[in-house]
Amino acid sequence: MSIVLYRSESRGAADHGWLKSRHTFSFANYYCPSRLNFGVLRVLNDDWVQPKMGFGTHPHDNMEIISIVLDGQLEHRDSMGTGSTISQGEVQVMSAGSGVTHSEFNPSQDEPVSFFQIWLFPNKKNVQPRYDQAYFDPARLENTWEMIISPDGENQSMWIHQDAWLHLGNFDEGREVEYQMKDSKNGVFLMVIEGEVTLDEYELSKRDAAGLTEVGERLAIKLKKQSKLLLLEVPMTV
Repeated sequence: MSIVLYRSESRGAADHGWLKSRHTFSFANYYCPSRLNFGVLRVLNDDWVQPKMGFGTHPHDNMEIISIVLDGQLEHRDSMGTGSTISQGEVQVMSAGSGVTHSEFNPSQDEPVSFFQIWLFPNKKNVQPRYDQAYFDPARLENTWEMIISPDGENQSMWIHQDAWLHLGNFDEGREVEYQMKDSKNGVFLMVIEGEVTLDEYELSKRDAAGLTEVGERLAIKLKKQSKLLLLEVPMTV
């Protein structure tokens, strides 16, 4: 197995006052030639937006965009006519396809919003734009991998135009958990949202991540502390 580490402190950083963001991969003013993407995973931004602030209307195309709200609320508006508020525990999917514009704001008067913004290259171009949103009960994440995103919407997951899977899980200290690969040719991107784990001989703490290739049939992770984990299985060819 081949492992590339993405330590939390090594990520790109942006502080605009109303927005604080950490970029795992090259994004906006952060550019690192060795961190352009991990297979079809193009963006993983860790965003924090002040109350009553947000991103004005802007365009996207030919990208699968996933937002995971960790704390607070995020208000979404788009050119498809969608108007919604995404709260903690909810996940949003938008297939930008042939082109869409949208805006995202923190509607709270006094509470910031924290969320992950994830972009994946699609396996089909110029599809009709689409939007989806779902709540995932935290109880479903206890000591198991809950499938959030898949290529076909299996097990009540949401689907995207890519042969990729996104899982979340909350695991107790002292456990060893396995992830069964869907396709041994794929790579795995693992991020520790909270907690501390051991992966092979490496220790990963809060917001540390690892990109894994040549995983084989399954991946084993040891929990040093109670941890919330994000796992993406993705094709390595764009």
